[in-house]
Parts: sequence; structure tokens; C-alpha cells
Amino acid sequence: MTAPRLYMSVVLSCLAALVLQPSGIEAQPVLSPEIQDRIERVCACLTTPVIEKDDPCQTLHDRMAADRVPGVSVAVIHNGEIEWAQGFGVAQSGGAPVTTETLFQAGSISKPVAAMAALRLVQEGQLSLDTDVNQTLTSWKVPPSAAAPGAVVTLRELLTHTAGLTVGGFPGYAAGMPIPTLVQILDGEKPANTDPIRLGTPPGSRWIYSGGGYAVTQQMLIDVSREPFPKLLHDTVLAPIGMTRSTYEQPLPVELRAGAATPYNADGTPVAGGPHTYPEMAAAGLWTTPTDLARYAIEIQRSLRGEANHVLSVEMTKQMLVAGQGDYGLGPKVGGSPENPFFILGGINAGFENSLFAYQRTGDGAVVMTNAQRGQVLADAIIRSIASVYSWPNFLPITRTSITVDPAILATYVGVYKLNPTLSIAITLENGELMEQATNERKFPIFAVSPSKFFLKVVDGQLEFFTEPNGQVSHLMWHQYGHDTRWEREQ
Repeated sequence: MTAPRLYMSVVLSCLAALVLQPSGIEAQPVLSPEIQDRIERVCACLTTPVIEKDDPCQTLHDRMAADRVPGVSVAVIHNGEIEWAQGFGVAQSGGAPVTTETLFQAGSISKPVAAMAALRLVQEGQLSLDTDVNQTLTSWKVPPSAAAPGAVVTLRELLTHTAGLTVGGFPGYAAGMPIPTLVQILDGEKPANTDPIRLGTPPGSRWIYSGGGYAVTQQMLIDVSREPFPKLLHDTVLAPIGMTRSTYEQPLPVELRAGAATPYNADGTPVAGGPHTYPEMAAAGLWTTPTDLARYAIEIQRSLRGEANHVLSVEMTKQMLVAGQGDYGLGPKVGGSPENPFFILGGINAGFENSLFAYQRTGDGAVVMTNAQRGQVLADAIIRSIASVYSWPNFLPITRTSITVDPAILATYVGVYKLNPTLSIAITLENGELMEQATNERKFPIFAVSPSKFFLKVVDGQLEFFTEPNGQVSHLMWHQYGHDTRWEREQ
């Protein structure tokens, strides 16, 4: 696909990122002119997920400034090797630049890395994917539930988010807050700041994202190995792969803190007290770098080919990447075509947002980590730029064409549309342009492809308005990823 029109030359765009950013970019090893050209093109042309033909690009420097992201770290995998890795911006406002060694919290990318340790124990015969986890758990048991009488939870269900367990995610614990034990978290007992982890639906009946399921997995790994979780993960996964700048220790050890990025809120202010502590280590506790996560991705790619099975066998690696409900395998999310399957991971902690994308067979991929809330939007934009430069078949921006609609028609769509009591979309008309704003989100323009159907550029989603015979707009449908959701207009 041809990249959208640049508003300045590629070279000048990347020089702007170097010169205009006060702390600059870390010194890099000498790269070939071809690789340097690729880096320059990646940082010169960032787009939204959906574009129109003549939309201009933004440089990485400009996007970081606009999105209030102080620091970004990138690693690109090409032909099965880390072709380049580079830091952009600063680890802390007014401080040192981000380098390839700068540590970031991985958020939910912690889960598939932890899942690899669980699968290693399955491979060794210490765990089973399909037996009752209560047969292995000793420090805590999954309690009986009226929502699923007599239900049995398996490790396979925990790793694929199909166990029916509650608690989607964890906010972590700010500096100075008491830190609960894992059992206190599982039971929702103070000082835990989340609800008890319990069966909310019958296991296997549906896909529900559950960090709680990974907390149960963490307890099971501790019980069966009789080792602290960070040591188990170091010995079974991190060290064998060569992830030398990674740890599940929470909080981060004092001797490593000088090399860690400071997290920032969406408004550009630092997270009070610095990084949150996540005792839910399997779900959210990994500290790492894009280079180390690239090594994790390369290990999977090589393991599938039987070339580097440092953690899992070929057969176990293949099992890990079989997509089930929600397109999740045993840890990673899986997508792509039969010819070009990929795995994709995303992670969000307080003030850290990250993305990983890698092909299973071609040996290509990328990891982007940021130290700001909503940084994942920028991370995904960087991966789209990488996809364009490296001619990947996926993760490219979608091109649409908008039309002009009579403002009188646009005015009929103004109102609030509710999905449930806590989620709504507000539609407003501002300076002749229709805008949408979902609960707790920013306001974005929407663009017409017909008098009743509109698209966003910030996400690949479409809104369609429906009118009753009396001319009144009754509801809108949100179309995304093959799913349609109805939002009722408030009267």
C-alpha cells in the first residue's frame, strides 16, 4: 500500500524528531543506509487507523507532542532478527532520554509471557491443561458458585479467558498504599482494591476477559513450583529466552529504578508517586523492554519451526497459538489469514501503554512501549507505519471516502444514545461537523459515507443512524470487527 502524502520530506521529518525534541534520541549503533532509511520513513509518517486519500501524515515527534507521550521505545523484528531498536523522547520530563534499556511496565502483555511458564510446567507433567485446578491449588481454592453449580475450572480456560471468572483488570496500588497478599486479592479482602475473584458464568460457556483468571493461574504456579513467582518466571521463561532486562518483581527493586520510565497520565501530569505496584504479577506485573519482548516473539517464531525451543516444544507452541473463543490462544491473541497468521498483545497499566505484533511464520514483527496513558493509540500508529514501510499484509490504515451531507439531516442525529445505564454516545453538531463522544472518552469527528452512515478515523468503526416512519431517529448501530451493537436514543 502506498503511504499517504507527506507534508514534508521523509528525511526532514525524522530530523525534526531529533532536533526539536530537547532531550533528543539515544545514540544508536551504526546501521546500514537501508535500515536507517526505514527508520526515517517509520517516524515520518504516522496515520490514524482510517484515512482519506489526501490526509497528511504526522511525524513521530509531532504525534508524541500532541498525544502528550514523553517517551517511546521501539523494536522491529525482520527476517527473524531484531533489525533495529530505538528510544524516542524522555523517560521523565526534563530527564534522560529513553534508551533501548529503559524499563516499562508491560501491563497485560504480562499474561502471555506468564502463560508460557504455565505451559512449560504442563510440558514437564507438573500441570494439566484440562483437569480441575482445585486439584493443584493448595493455598486457595476456586469457591463453589450459584452461577455455575458443580463447575470445574481448568488451566486451559484460565489461559483463554473462558473460565467464567470475574475481575477483568487491576488498577494496581499507588505509592504508600498497603499491598495485599495474592490470597487477599483472590478473596477481595482488604487491603485489596478489587472484588473477590469468583465464578460469574459457567466455565467454557463464553469468552470474558479476566485478569482474575490469571491471578488464579499465578497462585497455581506458586503452589505447584513452591517458588516465588518472579523466580519461577525468571528461571523458566525470561532467562532461557535471553530477556535479561525483564522481571516480575513488584515493586521494582531499588537498584533497577534509575533505569525505569516514569508513568504519565493522559493530561501530561506524572502518575502520583510513580509506578503502581501490581502484586497480580501474572496479570500485570512484568517490567521489560521492547527488545526483550521482541526476543519473546522471536522465540515463538523459532519454536514453531523447531529452531529454538528454549521454553516450549514445537507441539506446545502450536497449541498455544490455536485460536479459540475471542480469538485467544493459550495466552496470546491470534489473528491473520491461514497464509499469514499472527499473534498480537496489548498492555495497559497506570501510565504505561504498549503493543506487540508478530507474524508466526515470516519472522517479522514490532514492539512499542510508552510511558503515558492512551499511549497505545500512538503505539498502534507506529506499528501501522512500520507495517507500511516493511510491506506487511496487515495492520495498514484503511482508506475511505467521505461525502457531504445536508446540515439539516445532520441536525436530526444530535442526541444521546445509550447502550446501558453507564455507557452512552453523545452526538453533537459543531461548526457543521458531526461529533461523537463516548462515556469517559474524548470527542471525535465522524465522516459520512452515506446520509445515515458515518465512520471514525481514530478507530475502524462505523455508526449508522436509523429513522422511524415518523421521521424521528430512534437508535444507532455501532459496527466494528464484524459485530453490531444497538444504542437507543434518549427521548
